[in-house]
Amino acid sequence: MNAKNATGALGRYGEDLAARRLVEGGMTVLERNWRCRAGEIDIVARDGDALVICEVKTRRAGPFEHPMQALRSTKAERLRRLAERWTHEHGGPPPGGVRIDLVGVVLPRRGAPLVEHARGVA
Repeated sequence: MNAKNATGALGRYGEDLAARRLVEGGMTVLERNWRCRAGEIDIVARDGDALVICEVKTRRAGPFEHPMQALRSTKAERLRRLAERWTHEHGGPPPGGVRIDLVGVVLPRRGAPLVEHARGVA
């Protein structure tokens, strides 16, 4: 498997774990990997009457930046624009508004993955 396929598989696995965590937390996943010309939203979910745009960052354990530190202001701004675009295409913002969350997944060499969910990061 080449590096790009391995990275894609790692990302998909992280997104699967993130979606499961969101559902376990009482949220409903509406869409995964929604794309438009401006970019991609990893997970679109509903949390009560709020819409949640969820960015997922997955890393293998090691000397790399922790995934919860990987959301830069440029990415946050892009996510806000994508959220606007998604709500426009799907009938407008819900009564509970729109929130941007981050789920960080760290895959250790051994043992269970660590999944952290931060609400309202951007």
